[in-house]
Amino acid sequence: MTVTRTLVLPASELRERFSRSGGPGGQGVNTADSRVELSFDLAASPSIPAHLKQRMLDRLAGRLVDGVLTIAASEHRAQLQNRAAARERLAVILREAAAPPPPVRRATKPTRGSQERRIASKKRRADTKRGRGRSGAWD
Repeated sequence: MTVTRTLVLPASELRERFSRSGGPGGQGVNTADSRVELSFDLAASPSIPAHLKQRMLDRLAGRLVDGVLTIAASEHRAQLQNRAAARERLAVILREAAAPPPPVRRATKPTRGSQERRIASKKRRADTKRGRGRSGAWD
């Protein structure tokens, strides 16, 4: 399964479990095992580089159970479609977890023109509000 151009997971590292799914399906819903649970052991995976693995473990800490990421898909009536949906969802989650952190924002001072525009607009607003006094006359 391709996650990024440089990160490819072998199918042998993915585990699939099938069960009955709720929702639409008519009479077949009680007999067909169309729900898919796709599990990937992120902590023990040899195909993920060490620096990426630590970043992914940190970002997915809330979703992992003993280092295993599990995705459930039951939105389709067919098992094949649910398998494809689960794999696609897993790829998206791993892609986002492996993405490099955003660049650090460096604080900058506001420009002199922006400061002057801000003060001028505050004065205009204050004058507008001052003109709404009880007397109704401008001072």
